[in-house]
Amino acid sequence: MPVLPSFSPWGHFAAVVAGLLVYVVVSRAQHQRRQPASALAWVMTIAILPYFGTPLFLIFGTRKVARPATRTPLVTQRGRAPKAPLWATQLLAAMGIAAPQANARIAFHGDGAQSLTALLGVLRSARQTLDVCTYILGNDAVGDAVAAALAERAQSGVRVRLLVDAVGSLQTLHSHDAVLHPAGVQYRVFMPLLGRPRGHVNLRNHRKWAVADGSQVWSGGRNLAREYFLGMGHEPPWIDLSFTAQGPLAAQAQTLFEGDWELGRALAPKRTQRPAPPSLPPAPAPPPGPGPASDTAQQVPGALAQWVPSGPDFHEDTLHALLMSAVFRAEQRLLLVTPYFVPDEALLEALLLAVKRGVRLLLVLPARSNHRMADWARGRAMRALAAAGAQVCLLPRMLHAKAIVVDEVLALCGSANLDCRSFFLNFEAMAAFYDRTQIDWLAQWAESTASQGQRAPAATPGWVRDLLEGVVGTLAFQL
Repeated sequence: MPVLPSFSPWGHFAAVVAGLLVYVVVSRAQHQRRQPASALAWVMTIAILPYFGTPLFLIFGTRKVARPATRTPLVTQRGRAPKAPLWATQLLAAMGIAAPQANARIAFHGDGAQSLTALLGVLRSARQTLDVCTYILGNDAVGDAVAAALAERAQSGVRVRLLVDAVGSLQTLHSHDAVLHPAGVQYRVFMPLLGRPRGHVNLRNHRKWAVADGSQVWSGGRNLAREYFLGMGHEPPWIDLSFTAQGPLAAQAQTLFEGDWELGRALAPKRTQRPAPPSLPPAPAPPPGPGPASDTAQQVPGALAQWVPSGPDFHEDTLHALLMSAVFRAEQRLLLVTPYFVPDEALLEALLLAVKRGVRLLLVLPARSNHRMADWARGRAMRALAAAGAQVCLLPRMLHAKAIVVDEVLALCGSANLDCRSFFLNFEAMAAFYDRTQIDWLAQWAESTASQGQRAPAATPGWVRDLLEGVVGTLAFQL
């Protein structure tokens, strides 16, 4: 029978001190600023379980990485853009975010089949370059359709690059090799678990976009898998949002993609070929109709928009900073649509104060998401808002859309959830819209979606659930 090693009290004390020293040195040396809850959780883990907590911190504790230099500068100009609120544009400019610019056309898609048609249209429109980034590339009909479109463009002489997150697509990383590799598609895996992760395995690329020729972009909350567009079996597709844009928004997305691509350059694993999967014919376009009810995208020339990227490649937590400022600036309404609601204490307190001063707060969530831990972690924050007077709506089916509307001056749509992982760990990108047409569309869509759900209860649950929610909440900075 094996004999477990034993440590004297002084040896254990030395291990605790060494672990805490590692935490301090690594955090200081790498300028890793953390939220108080995150810092306390790491310190407690290392102090109580140093032999487990210290290596865990070295693997998962990194929060920021240096962003590789790109050919196109990310920052354009400071100052106020027409129609955009000064508090938002000045804040983002101070954090190095490219200024908002007028785009020739912006179109939203709430319907999955319509979004798939738009995505394939952007892919097939590429004549020189095509860059695609996704968290999940499914081994299904949608993944097949995307792979076939990328291969076709590459065979036509277009430079095609595909960046897929290693964790999000863990089960499907090589499902399309037999189609992509022979066609000449450049394929990289972002931050693989094996190889040389350099302590960054907890930093995942959650951005989702396809950029054609630096002039057209498709983006939003949808991963490239069947459940986001067409549904699985008899199940309807998840409620989600995406959009297409033509103009500077596409150029900004391509600049950000260059940085992500360079981060994955030295970490791309070797690929193995698999049998080619069958492709999917393009989905038929829905008939035109007015407004969000018919799910027709709004198209307006000169629509002012900009990307708000956030993640380890930026020194500031840009999205969190913008959202905090927006909550304090809001005067009339805050409409929040997200699949996972795990805010940090500062954001939750800001939302509660907004409700108390008379701002209408609408929070739309799925009654049950695809991540049960996140559902447990949201309980206390959700009930606190409901008790304060916020309208918290729970939908009977899975919601995966991410949208924020602030009064009548700002709307956001993209990849980021309202949770600590999206705010402080993931590579994310939200498009900020400043024109009333886009703001009104997203607001009407949020209100229409909320009407399908029921109000969340504000009553405190039994002590067992409340205790479990508290325990899960200690891991909220990782959810």
